[in-house]
Amino acid sequence: MNYGFFELLKLIGSLGVFLYGMKLMSESLQKLAGNKMRQILTAMTSNRFTGVLTGLFITALIQSSSATTVMVVSFVNAGLLDLVNSIGVILGANVGTTVTSWLVAGLGLGKFSMSDLALPIIGCTLPLLFSKKRSRKNWGEMFVGFGLLFLALRFLQESMPTDIHAYPGVEEFIQKISYLGFRSWMIFLLLGAALTTLFQSSSATVALTLVICSKGWIGYEDAAAMIMGENIGTTITANLAAAVANVQAKRAALAHFIINVFGVIWLFFIFTPFLHFIGDLCVSLRISTYNPIYSDPHLLDQAFPPEARANVLASIYAAMPLVLSMFNTLAKGINVLLLIGFTKVIARLVSHLIPPKAGEEAFKLQHIKIGLLSTPDASLFQAKQEITLYGQNTLEMYHRLVKAFDMPRGEYEKEFEELQKLEDESDRVEVEIADYLTKVSESKLSTENSQRVRAMFKIVSEIESVADSVLNVAKAITRKNDQGVTFPEELTNKLKHMLALVDEAIVVMCSNLNKEYTQVNSKKAYELEQAINDYRTILKQEHLLAIEEKKYDYSVGILYNDMFSECEKIGDYAINVTQAIKEIGHEE
Repeated sequence: MNYGFFELLKLIGSLGVFLYGMKLMSESLQKLAGNKMRQILTAMTSNRFTGVLTGLFITALIQSSSATTVMVVSFVNAGLLDLVNSIGVILGANVGTTVTSWLVAGLGLGKFSMSDLALPIIGCTLPLLFSKKRSRKNWGEMFVGFGLLFLALRFLQESMPTDIHAYPGVEEFIQKISYLGFRSWMIFLLLGAALTTLFQSSSATVALTLVICSKGWIGYEDAAAMIMGENIGTTITANLAAAVANVQAKRAALAHFIINVFGVIWLFFIFTPFLHFIGDLCVSLRISTYNPIYSDPHLLDQAFPPEARANVLASIYAAMPLVLSMFNTLAKGINVLLLIGFTKVIARLVSHLIPPKAGEEAFKLQHIKIGLLSTPDASLFQAKQEITLYGQNTLEMYHRLVKAFDMPRGEYEKEFEELQKLEDESDRVEVEIADYLTKVSESKLSTENSQRVRAMFKIVSEIESVADSVLNVAKAITRKNDQGVTFPEELTNKLKHMLALVDEAIVVMCSNLNKEYTQVNSKKAYELEQAINDYRTILKQEHLLAIEEKKYDYSVGILYNDMFSECEKIGDYAINVTQAIKEIGHEE
């Protein structure tokens, strides 16, 4: 066989089909998971052990540890996950990703090849792609991706040269870098890390490694080292995602890197005995007839007569994909057991390595800066967390106003500058969230998700209006200070009561933002809004009567009226947010 440029393109094309099949299957599974995934991801904050199980389950479900770890970075970024629990999820994701290697080894490269059924599966499920029902279409895409995955494995096998001896230069090069002990391990580890970084998919690199091994290109030790390198390379995706995120997200991504590097380091100390153990285990389980350590020519020559060596090697290489899958799963599983009790230590380490930044903006995109996720469901979940954070930051801005209410003029001027800065940042965040929602709305959305997008547009506008009104109250206090006006104690107490009512209304608004629309209890929100309106009416009537009776100057009355009226507007904006959430799920 002449292996030229055309054959190389076939090999690259096979990898491309594999990556596309994996992407199609992963994204369709995420779509099918939909709200269930949201519920799972919300529940995983309970403790590190449930975090491990959640990471394992989700990664096994969506077939992408990169997608899971990027989501984890997003959730840490938004404050949905704390750093300690996120480390548990990452540990679980590392084990969950080994499911892919078992699928490839068992169904793609085993005695029974799923590629024989790939085209019939695609043919049977093709009509689902043209269904008007979104869930059926998602099922169709999942099965097409599944079929393409195993077709790609067949193409990969067929495009890989079978007889390495026919290429003296290649064989000589592989022999030079193989079976050199630690030096070979490092070479193949770096090769695995580089390929995974290039493909941005450890699944694709693992599949390539398994195919190469089944062809007899590299031995057991070198292949295991290559898989260890792939485990490091897969951390690059999360670190790239965290590059534009906040400090906590950067720490979560660094923790992912440290976890996988630690898994490589301890394994190197017991590498040869561990490989012997895995080989013996696979022989005991009848996964392999011979221990794959005999892929080393020196050990093979010592243990078997010349006439038996060819058959022994053929048997070893045929079983190698399953053996390496066992190695990958046990190595990662043991790494989880070693580290599960040290998640707090890892959290402290990464916190020390990445110290907090001084003077970070309060209003700052911390979640959707990661970018659109693979599905509208995931992207809208991401947007929801950003909006929840936006509301919480607006509440904190309001608390700064309340605290500044009684400040002396000199101190208040500095606080007013900060409030102006926060309002400017709030305007910017509103625009950026709206731009993000516009991008989400350009994809195909279900009826419920279309309602979510419309509600989110309204919510961010109302939250920004709250920030505007907070600044307007602050401006009224500035005018009061500039004019040297002092409110009578009675008016001051009434304003403070109004501020307290509004505070409670914004707190309830933020609580509702953090809930699913089906769980929102609007009763308290409406009661507070009514209380604010009633109290504003009372203050208005008392104010007009006081002006008639000349209890205080007209200039004092204008400032007083402006302040309680602006507070009443904040109550209106707060109830509008709750109403927007409640409108989701109702047909128009």
